[in-house]
Amino acid sequence: MKRFKHAFMGISALLVMTTALTACGGSDSKDTKSPSETGSSTSTDTPKSNEKVTINLWSFTDEIPNMTKKYTETHPDANVEFKTTVIATTDGAYQPALDQALAGGGKDAPDIYAAESAFVLKYTQGDASDYAANYADLGLTDQLVKDAGIAQYSVDIGSKDGQLRALGYQATGGGFIYRRSIAKDVFGTDDPTAIKSEVGPGWEKYFEAAEKLKAKGYAIVSGDGDIWHPIENSSDKGWVVDGKLHIDPKREQFLDYSKKLTDNGYSNGTQDWQEAWYADMSGAGAKPVFGFFGPAWLINYVMKDQVKETNGDWAVTEPPTGFFWGGTWLLANKEVTKDEAKKKAVADFINWVTLDTSDTGLQYYWANGTMKEGEQGTKDSVASSVVMDKSNGEVPLLGGQNMFEAFVPANKNASGKNLTQYDESINLIWRDQVRAYATGGKSREAALKDFKQTVKDQLGIESE
Repeated sequence: MKRFKHAFMGISALLVMTTALTACGGSDSKDTKSPSETGSSTSTDTPKSNEKVTINLWSFTDEIPNMTKKYTETHPDANVEFKTTVIATTDGAYQPALDQALAGGGKDAPDIYAAESAFVLKYTQGDASDYAANYADLGLTDQLVKDAGIAQYSVDIGSKDGQLRALGYQATGGGFIYRRSIAKDVFGTDDPTAIKSEVGPGWEKYFEAAEKLKAKGYAIVSGDGDIWHPIENSSDKGWVVDGKLHIDPKREQFLDYSKKLTDNGYSNGTQDWQEAWYADMSGAGAKPVFGFFGPAWLINYVMKDQVKETNGDWAVTEPPTGFFWGGTWLLANKEVTKDEAKKKAVADFINWVTLDTSDTGLQYYWANGTMKEGEQGTKDSVASSVVMDKSNGEVPLLGGQNMFEAFVPANKNASGKNLTQYDESINLIWRDQVRAYATGGKSREAALKDFKQTVKDQLGIESE
């Protein structure tokens, strides 16, 4: 949940938390080779065997810092101390602090740091990418990535010039999450394979389904925000191409699709992350809503607390077009490669979080909701398809459906080649202009003109 928390919860204050947690380096994974067995050191500085290696870990939530506790439990022989710094993304506080710490260097500089999808490209490919170590230099090879079945979109986002420098622990390929009872009423079945063919592939098929649903008094989605993420992340190019603002034809079409939803009454006209949107999840909106687009986290961290009377009446299938939404990537400071002990410790932790496919790796615990022994926690779609293939993805909200059957192909169909480091800002501007057009506040031409001008005024980016 933390990966999108700032988008809808409005964290009230900046949190800076620094703690020392005894943890450990060195993976006992059964399915992956320890990265310390590969790679080489550029340092002759080797600490004494009883001297702890301190790893400075920076994140914008406590999600990754909390993983160090499980790491400690599963690696009792390691000799590492984690010093964690958590700075919320409220008011954009995290990035400036991280940038300053990376630039400052020294013993207090971040050794491992997190970046979410909204700004990860800045650190993997953009302005701050020179601070990041290549995973290969840590001993985390392309073969390990291949063996773990990591979705290509995640690799693409985490790579620069063919060199991998960041991976996530969860996979956020999106599916179409729909009401079973409505599916049976309109389409005669709630089977995910059959519904997949009713709502896609492609948006033309999706709007045909919208018309069938309308005829029986249903909205196909809650609001236009529900279709934005599939459209945004299935475009051929991103917002900025060769330094100029580029409006991909697929993204421009969102103007027309948004207005079509509004004019034809195919949605309830809500805005995502607001009360009316949540109400539609529980069936309490103006019209019963058929479905929502999203990754596993939308089901397990958002809908779970909102569905109420509709709990168990949902299923998930592949969407009309592949997309992803959200995610958190882990990067290592390239300075760690100069110290063999620290390099090994950093590599082993990142390996355990992102690539270890054993039953004692973070991926397996995360997928099966077994982070706390004896307690059934939240299940989530993870980076490794190998892990999901052997995990239990059944959740009550989906009527016991194994969600991984839909999310493994969803992750494979997502693209990570259309992001830019400016997406967070440009998306906000774009959504405002589309909403103004769809609701009759301005013409299509005026919306496009105002969009281009606002991007220029706020970000200094000229249009093509």
